[in-house]
Amino acid sequence: MSFLTNFKASKSNLEELLSKNNMDLDSLEKNTNIPRSQLDSYMSKKVMNLSTAMTISKELNCQIEDLYVWTSEE
Repeated sequence: MSFLTNFKASKSNLEELLSKNNMDLDSLEKNTNIPRSQLDSYMSKKVMNLSTAMTISKELNCQIEDLYVWTSEE
């Protein structure tokens, strides 16, 4: 019998992606209309919902899955 692998976001890559795009959180806030306090929480621990992840990934020219380091749980 085959089991699906579940993935969990373990660490945000937001800081690295901002740096790669020569952008800071203030610019990301301005360009996405996502409040700075919310972006700060994504930098540390909080996992963003799908629509927010899509908005941020488009702004940072990356895929949604690039926003985090993922771990697998079998």
